[in-house]
Amino acid sequence: MTDRALIVVRAGALTTVQDRGRPGHAHLGVPRSGALDGPAAALVNRLVGNSPGSAVLETTVNGCALRPRSTVTVAVGGAPCPVTVDGRPAAWGAPVRVPADALLEVGAAVRGVRSYVAVSGGVAVEPVLGSRSTDLLSGLGPPPLANGTILPLGRPGTPHARVDVAPQPAPPTELILRVTPGPRDDWFTPAALHTFATRAYRVSASSNRIGLRTEGPALERAMTGELPSEGMVLGAIQVPPDGRPVVFLADHPTTGGYPVIAVAHPEDLPAAAQATPGTPIRFVRSGS
Repeated sequence: MTDRALIVVRAGALTTVQDRGRPGHAHLGVPRSGALDGPAAALVNRLVGNSPGSAVLETTVNGCALRPRSTVTVAVGGAPCPVTVDGRPAAWGAPVRVPADALLEVGAAVRGVRSYVAVSGGVAVEPVLGSRSTDLLSGLGPPPLANGTILPLGRPGTPHARVDVAPQPAPPTELILRVTPGPRDDWFTPAALHTFATRAYRVSASSNRIGLRTEGPALERAMTGELPSEGMVLGAIQVPPDGRPVVFLADHPTTGGYPVIAVAHPEDLPAAAQATPGTPIRFVRSGS
Protein backbone atom coordinates (compact mmCIF):
# COMPACT_ATOMS: atom_id res chain seq x y z
CA MET A 1 0.00 0.00 0.00
CA THR A 2 1.35 3.42 -0.94
CA ASP A 3 2.66 5.74 1.74
CA ARG A 4 1.21 8.72 -0.15
CA ALA A 5 -1.96 8.82 1.92
CA LEU A 6 -3.74 10.54 4.78
CA ILE A 7 -5.55 8.74 7.58
CA VAL A 8 -8.56 10.60 8.96
CA VAL A 9 -8.31 10.38 12.74
CA ARG A 10 -11.16 12.80 13.49
CA ALA A 11 -13.57 13.69 10.70
CA GLY A 12 -15.28 16.60 12.47
CA ALA A 13 -18.85 17.78 11.96
CA LEU A 14 -18.60 17.76 8.15
CA THR A 15 -15.36 17.44 6.23
CA THR A 16 -15.50 16.87 2.48
CA VAL A 17 -13.13 16.66 -0.47
CA GLN A 18 -13.51 19.69 -2.76
CA ASP A 19 -11.87 21.16 -5.83
CA ARG A 20 -13.27 23.55 -8.46
CA GLY A 21 -16.34 21.38 -8.94
CA ARG A 22 -18.32 20.23 -11.99
CA PRO A 23 -19.54 23.34 -13.83
CA GLY A 24 -21.10 22.77 -17.23
CA HIS A 25 -23.20 19.69 -16.43
CA ALA A 26 -26.44 21.40 -15.33
CA HIS A 27 -28.18 20.18 -18.50
CA LEU A 28 -27.61 16.65 -17.17
CA GLY A 29 -29.04 17.56 -13.76
CA VAL A 30 -25.58 17.58 -12.13
CA PRO A 31 -24.86 20.41 -9.65
CA ARG A 32 -21.55 22.25 -9.90
CA SER A 33 -20.36 21.52 -6.31
CA GLY A 34 -16.76 22.52 -5.45
CA ALA A 35 -15.26 24.54 -2.60
CA LEU A 36 -17.69 27.13 -1.23
CA ASP A 37 -14.82 29.53 -0.52
CA GLY A 38 -12.95 29.11 -3.79
CA PRO A 39 -10.31 31.79 -3.17
CA ALA A 40 -9.37 30.19 0.17
CA ALA A 41 -9.03 26.75 -1.45
CA ALA A 42 -6.88 28.18 -4.27
CA LEU A 43 -4.63 30.00 -1.79
CA VAL A 44 -3.86 26.97 0.38
CA ASN A 45 -3.10 24.99 -2.78
CA ARG A 46 -0.66 27.68 -3.87
CA LEU A 47 1.00 27.68 -0.45
CA VAL A 48 1.89 23.98 -0.72
CA GLY A 49 2.88 24.09 -4.40
CA ASN A 50 -0.25 22.47 -5.84
CA SER A 51 -2.12 23.61 -8.93
CA PRO A 52 -5.17 25.81 -8.09
CA GLY A 53 -7.59 23.03 -9.03
CA SER A 54 -6.10 20.34 -6.80
CA ALA A 55 -8.49 18.71 -4.33
CA VAL A 56 -8.40 19.95 -0.74
CA LEU A 57 -10.39 19.23 2.41
CA GLU A 58 -13.20 21.58 3.42
CA THR A 59 -14.00 21.42 7.15
CA THR A 60 -17.10 22.80 8.83
CA VAL A 61 -17.01 24.59 12.20
CA ASN A 62 -14.92 22.17 14.29
CA GLY A 63 -12.09 21.10 11.96
CA CYS A 64 -10.57 17.62 11.68
CA ALA A 65 -7.47 15.59 12.58
CA LEU A 66 -5.24 13.83 10.04
CA ARG A 67 -2.21 11.55 10.11
CA PRO A 68 -0.03 11.36 6.96
CA ARG A 69 1.80 8.14 6.13
CA SER A 70 4.72 10.10 4.70
CA THR A 71 6.16 13.55 5.32
CA VAL A 72 3.98 16.18 3.65
CA THR A 73 3.58 19.94 3.47
CA VAL A 74 0.17 21.25 4.48
CA ALA A 75 -1.50 24.65 4.64
CA VAL A 76 -4.69 25.58 6.46
CA GLY A 77 -6.71 28.65 5.45
CA GLY A 78 -10.25 29.96 5.14
CA ALA A 79 -11.81 30.28 8.59
CA PRO A 80 -9.08 31.09 11.14
CA CYS A 81 -8.47 28.19 13.53
CA PRO A 82 -5.73 26.73 15.75
CA VAL A 83 -3.37 24.28 14.05
CA THR A 84 -1.12 21.82 15.88
CA VAL A 85 1.31 19.06 14.87
CA ASP A 86 1.67 16.39 17.57
CA GLY A 87 0.25 18.88 20.03
CA ARG A 88 2.68 21.69 19.20
CA PRO A 89 1.28 24.94 17.74
CA ALA A 90 1.80 25.36 14.00
CA ALA A 91 1.11 28.20 11.59
CA TRP A 92 -2.29 28.93 10.10
CA GLY A 93 -2.18 30.44 6.59
CA ALA A 94 1.37 29.25 5.86
CA PRO A 95 3.11 26.04 4.70
CA VAL A 96 3.74 23.58 7.53
CA ARG A 97 5.89 20.42 7.37
CA VAL A 98 4.13 17.44 8.91
CA PRO A 99 6.34 14.35 9.44
CA ALA A 100 5.13 10.85 8.65
CA ASP A 101 2.75 9.50 11.32
CA ALA A 102 2.51 12.87 13.09
CA LEU A 103 -0.96 14.09 14.07
CA LEU A 104 -2.15 17.25 12.32
CA GLU A 105 -5.00 18.80 14.30
CA VAL A 106 -7.13 21.46 12.59
CA GLY A 107 -9.11 23.03 15.40
CA ALA A 108 -12.49 24.69 15.64
CA ALA A 109 -13.03 27.88 13.67
CA VAL A 110 -12.35 30.96 15.77
CA ARG A 111 -14.27 33.05 13.25
CA GLY A 112 -16.10 31.96 10.13
CA VAL A 113 -17.37 28.50 9.27
CA ARG A 114 -15.16 26.60 6.78
CA SER A 115 -11.43 25.95 6.92
CA TYR A 116 -9.47 24.47 4.01
CA VAL A 117 -6.62 21.98 4.26
CA ALA A 118 -4.27 21.54 1.30
CA VAL A 119 -1.67 18.75 1.26
CA SER A 120 1.30 18.65 -1.11
CA GLY A 121 0.27 16.52 -4.09
CA GLY A 122 -3.44 17.08 -3.52
CA VAL A 123 -6.11 14.63 -2.42
CA ALA A 124 -6.17 12.04 -5.21
CA VAL A 125 -9.52 10.29 -4.81
CA GLU A 126 -11.06 9.02 -8.06
CA PRO A 127 -12.62 11.87 -10.08
CA VAL A 128 -16.27 11.73 -11.18
CA LEU A 129 -17.24 13.80 -14.23
CA GLY A 130 -13.85 15.50 -14.07
CA SER A 131 -14.01 16.50 -10.40
CA ARG A 132 -13.07 15.00 -7.04
CA SER A 133 -15.63 17.14 -5.20
CA THR A 134 -18.16 15.73 -2.77
CA ASP A 135 -21.67 16.79 -3.79
CA LEU A 136 -24.06 16.53 -0.86
CA LEU A 137 -27.16 16.95 -3.03
CA SER A 138 -26.53 14.43 -5.81
CA GLY A 139 -24.21 12.08 -3.91
CA LEU A 140 -21.52 12.30 -6.59
CA GLY A 141 -17.89 12.15 -5.51
CA PRO A 142 -16.50 10.68 -2.30
CA PRO A 143 -18.78 10.59 0.75
CA PRO A 144 -18.15 13.00 3.62
CA LEU A 145 -15.13 11.85 5.58
CA ALA A 146 -15.49 9.42 8.47
CA ASN A 147 -13.02 8.43 11.16
CA GLY A 148 -10.60 5.91 9.69
CA THR A 149 -11.02 7.02 6.07
CA ILE A 150 -7.79 6.69 4.06
CA LEU A 151 -7.27 9.35 1.40
CA PRO A 152 -4.70 8.80 -1.36
CA LEU A 153 -2.40 11.71 -2.21
CA GLY A 154 -0.86 12.72 -5.52
CA ARG A 155 2.80 13.36 -6.11
CA PRO A 156 4.11 16.77 -4.97
CA GLY A 157 4.56 19.35 -7.70
CA THR A 158 6.45 22.61 -7.36
CA PRO A 159 8.12 23.61 -4.06
CA HIS A 160 5.87 25.20 -1.49
CA ALA A 161 5.61 28.97 -1.12
CA ARG A 162 8.14 30.84 1.03
CA VAL A 163 5.92 33.01 3.19
CA ASP A 164 5.44 33.53 6.91
CA VAL A 165 1.67 34.09 6.71
CA ALA A 166 -0.42 34.73 3.59
CA PRO A 167 -3.06 37.49 3.98
CA GLN A 168 -6.64 36.29 3.70
CA PRO A 169 -10.00 38.09 3.95
CA ALA A 170 -11.58 38.02 7.39
CA PRO A 171 -14.96 36.30 7.73
CA PRO A 172 -17.73 38.88 7.35
CA THR A 173 -19.25 40.69 10.31
CA GLU A 174 -21.92 41.83 7.85
CA LEU A 175 -22.56 39.99 4.57
CA ILE A 176 -23.17 42.34 1.64
CA LEU A 177 -24.53 40.58 -1.45
CA ARG A 178 -24.79 42.59 -4.64
CA VAL A 179 -27.77 41.31 -6.61
CA THR A 180 -29.20 41.61 -10.10
CA PRO A 181 -33.03 41.64 -9.95
CA GLY A 182 -35.04 38.90 -11.61
CA PRO A 183 -35.88 36.79 -13.44
CA ARG A 184 -39.04 36.44 -11.32
CA ASP A 185 -39.07 39.70 -9.37
CA ASP A 186 -42.47 40.44 -10.97
CA TRP A 187 -43.89 37.64 -8.82
CA PHE A 188 -43.49 39.87 -5.74
CA THR A 189 -45.35 42.94 -4.53
CA PRO A 190 -43.69 46.38 -4.71
CA ALA A 191 -43.60 46.34 -0.89
CA ALA A 192 -41.76 43.00 -0.93
CA LEU A 193 -39.20 44.29 -3.44
CA HIS A 194 -38.61 47.33 -1.23
CA THR A 195 -38.24 45.14 1.85
CA PHE A 196 -35.78 42.85 0.08
CA ALA A 197 -33.58 45.79 -0.94
CA THR A 198 -33.73 47.80 2.29
CA ARG A 199 -34.28 45.52 5.29
CA ALA A 200 -31.62 43.49 7.10
CA TYR A 201 -31.73 39.70 7.20
CA ARG A 202 -29.60 37.28 9.19
CA VAL A 203 -27.91 34.01 8.35
CA SER A 204 -29.96 31.04 9.57
CA ALA A 205 -28.40 28.13 11.41
CA SER A 206 -30.11 25.83 8.87
CA SER A 207 -27.77 27.03 6.10
CA ASN A 208 -25.61 24.43 4.38
CA ARG A 209 -23.62 23.79 1.19
CA ILE A 210 -26.85 23.78 -0.83
CA GLY A 211 -28.06 27.19 0.24
CA LEU A 212 -27.62 30.04 2.67
CA ARG A 213 -30.97 30.38 4.42
CA THR A 214 -32.07 33.61 6.00
CA GLU A 215 -34.13 34.89 8.89
CA GLY A 216 -36.02 38.14 8.57
CA PRO A 217 -39.15 39.71 7.07
CA ALA A 218 -41.18 37.49 4.76
CA LEU A 219 -41.57 38.61 1.14
CA GLU A 220 -45.14 38.74 -0.11
CA ARG A 221 -45.96 37.43 -3.54
CA ALA A 222 -48.00 39.32 -6.11
CA MET A 223 -48.63 36.05 -7.96
CA THR A 224 -49.68 33.03 -5.92
CA GLY A 225 -49.93 30.35 -8.61
CA GLU A 226 -47.55 27.49 -9.27
CA LEU A 227 -44.31 28.19 -11.13
CA PRO A 228 -43.07 25.43 -13.46
CA SER A 229 -39.64 24.12 -12.51
CA GLU A 230 -36.89 26.05 -14.28
CA GLY A 231 -33.12 26.23 -14.34
CA MET A 232 -31.24 27.58 -11.33
CA VAL A 233 -27.80 29.18 -11.36
CA LEU A 234 -25.16 29.69 -8.67
CA GLY A 235 -26.21 32.65 -6.53
CA ALA A 236 -29.91 32.43 -7.44
CA ILE A 237 -32.00 33.82 -4.58
CA GLN A 238 -35.10 31.68 -4.38
CA VAL A 239 -38.06 32.53 -2.18
CA PRO A 240 -39.90 29.44 -0.80
CA PRO A 241 -43.44 29.59 0.64
CA ASP A 242 -42.25 30.94 4.02
CA GLY A 243 -41.11 34.12 2.21
CA ARG A 244 -37.49 34.05 3.47
CA PRO A 245 -34.84 34.26 0.74
CA VAL A 246 -32.46 31.33 0.16
CA VAL A 247 -29.15 32.01 -1.63
CA PHE A 248 -28.12 28.99 -3.70
CA LEU A 249 -24.53 27.87 -3.14
CA ALA A 250 -22.31 25.24 -4.78
CA ASP A 251 -24.45 22.13 -4.16
CA HIS A 252 -27.68 23.81 -5.26
CA PRO A 253 -30.22 21.93 -7.40
CA THR A 254 -30.11 22.58 -11.14
CA THR A 255 -33.86 23.28 -11.31
CA GLY A 256 -36.45 24.67 -8.92
CA GLY A 257 -40.10 25.62 -8.75
CA TYR A 258 -40.03 28.66 -6.46
CA PRO A 259 -39.58 32.17 -7.89
CA VAL A 260 -36.08 33.66 -8.02
CA ILE A 261 -36.26 37.29 -6.93
CA ALA A 262 -32.62 38.09 -7.81
CA VAL A 263 -29.20 36.58 -8.45
CA ALA A 264 -26.18 37.37 -6.25
CA HIS A 265 -22.86 38.25 -7.85
CA PRO A 266 -20.55 35.19 -7.81
CA GLU A 267 -17.68 37.33 -6.47
CA ASP A 268 -19.65 37.86 -3.24
CA LEU A 269 -20.40 34.19 -2.56
CA PRO A 270 -17.07 33.15 -0.96
CA ALA A 271 -17.91 35.47 1.94
CA ALA A 272 -21.27 33.69 2.26
CA ALA A 273 -19.35 30.45 2.88
CA GLN A 274 -17.82 32.03 6.00
CA ALA A 275 -20.90 33.82 7.38
CA THR A 276 -21.82 32.36 10.77
CA PRO A 277 -25.43 32.01 11.94
CA GLY A 278 -26.76 35.39 13.03
CA THR A 279 -24.52 37.40 10.67
CA PRO A 280 -26.48 40.35 9.23
CA ILE A 281 -27.13 40.21 5.48
CA ARG A 282 -27.94 43.08 3.15
CA PHE A 283 -29.03 42.63 -0.46
CA VAL A 284 -27.78 45.55 -2.55
CA ARG A 285 -29.42 46.02 -5.92
CA SER A 286 -27.08 46.23 -8.90
CA GLY A 287 -27.84 46.66 -12.57
CA SER A 288 -24.97 44.43 -13.77
